[in-house]
Amino acid sequence: MEGQEILHKGLKEYFGFDTFKGNQEAIMRSILSEKNTFVLMPTGGGKSLCYQLPALLSEGTAIVISPLIALMKNQVDSMRNFSQEDGIAHFLNSSLNRQEVEEVKRDIMAGKTKLLYVAPESL
Repeated sequence: MEGQEILHKGLKEYFGFDTFKGNQEAIMRSILSEKNTFVLMPTGGGKSLCYQLPALLSEGTAIVISPLIALMKNQVDSMRNFSQEDGIAHFLNSSLNRQEVEEVKRDIMAGKTKLLYVAPESL
C-alpha cells in the first residue's frame, strides 16, 4: 500500500477522520520518511496527530517529552479511547506509584505501547 493510502487508512481507522488539516499529511510523510521534521502550529492546529499517527503506523514506541502532567494524561486518555488496548499509550511522571511504573515497563517490553509520554524530570 502506498504511503498516502496508509496515512488515509490510518487516519480513518484510528481517529475516525476522513481528511487531514492544513499541512498534516505532508508533515507525516516527512516523519515516515525518517526526515528531521520541525513543526510549528497554533494551539488546536493538529500537532498531536502529526506524531501520533506515524507512531501508530511504525514499529516500536515513540517517546514524547512533555512538561505538563495534565496534557500527558489527556493525550493518553485520548489515545486509549481510539484503541481496544489500554497499553497503546502510557505516561511516566511523578504522579505514578511503583506498581504503575512497573505496568508501563511491562507494556513497553511486551510491545504494546506505541506512545510513551515522559516528563523531563523522569528522563
